Amino acid sequence: MKTEKNLGIWMDHSSANLIDLNTKKESQTIDSKFNFDTKEEALSKSESLMHNKRQQMNDAYYKEIANAILNYNNVLLFGPTNAKTELYNVLRKDLHFKDVKIDVAPADKMTNHEKSAFVKKHFE
Repeated sequence: MKTEKNLGIWMDHSSANLIDLNTKKESQTIDSKFNFDTKEEALSKSESLMHNKRQQMNDAYYKEIANAILNYNNVLLFGPTNAKTELYNVLRKDLHFKDVKIDVAPADKMTNHEKSAFVKKHFE
């Protein structure tokens, strides 16, 4: 029987904290490249450009998170915004993730300790 590899991801549209309770190291963080400065710069040119830029950068952000998920059997996506649901929908369309069990749960802003406890409780 193979060992189950579980990953919790607390995320919003600006960053994602990847929490693997099996490793003793600090949780990994993936940041979106779409920040306030990028938004302002694109918006100064046109609103349409800003929306296109946000979509492209969100796609790249979700792809980076998806690449990290490929090594796991069970994944919990949680956080305060709908970013977790957007990522879930992207992953469901990708056949690479057909064998990965993905759960989505709402959560508020949390400290790192609270995030770890939330993930631990979910996978118990």
